[in-house]
Amino acid sequence: MDDLSALDKDLNRMVVEGKAMDAFEKYYADDVIMQENADEPRRGKAACREAEVQFFGSVEEVHRIELIHSAVGDGVSFSQWDVEFTFKGGGGRKQWSQVARRRWKNGKVIDERFYYKP
Repeated sequence: MDDLSALDKDLNRMVVEGKAMDAFEKYYADDVIMQENADEPRRGKAACREAEVQFFGSVEEVHRIELIHSAVGDGVSFSQWDVEFTFKGGGGRKQWSQVARRRWKNGKVIDERFYYKP
C-alpha cells in the first residue's frame, strides 16, 4: 500500500500544480474507464483524454484546485477536492466539491469515477 500511497500522492500533487494532463499521461492505463456521477462511462485512454482536453479547454481561469482529504486502501484511492473555475463563453464562475475514486493496477489508474452535485 505504501507504493500506492506514493503514486496517488504524486498524481494529486500534479493536479494541484495544474498538471492534470501530465498526470493523466503518466498514471492512467491505456484501457482506463472514467465516469462522471451516473453518466455513461468513457472507455479507453484516447476517449478519456479527449474528454479531459475538452473540459480543460472550456476553462478560462482556474481559481482553486484544493485537495481536502485523501485515503488509500487495497488497490483503491479516494480524494476529496474543492475546485473553482471560470468557464469560457459565458459559462461563468463555478465552484463545487467532488470525490474521485480511483482503482489502481500495476501502478496505473484503471478506473476512475467522480462524485459531485452538478
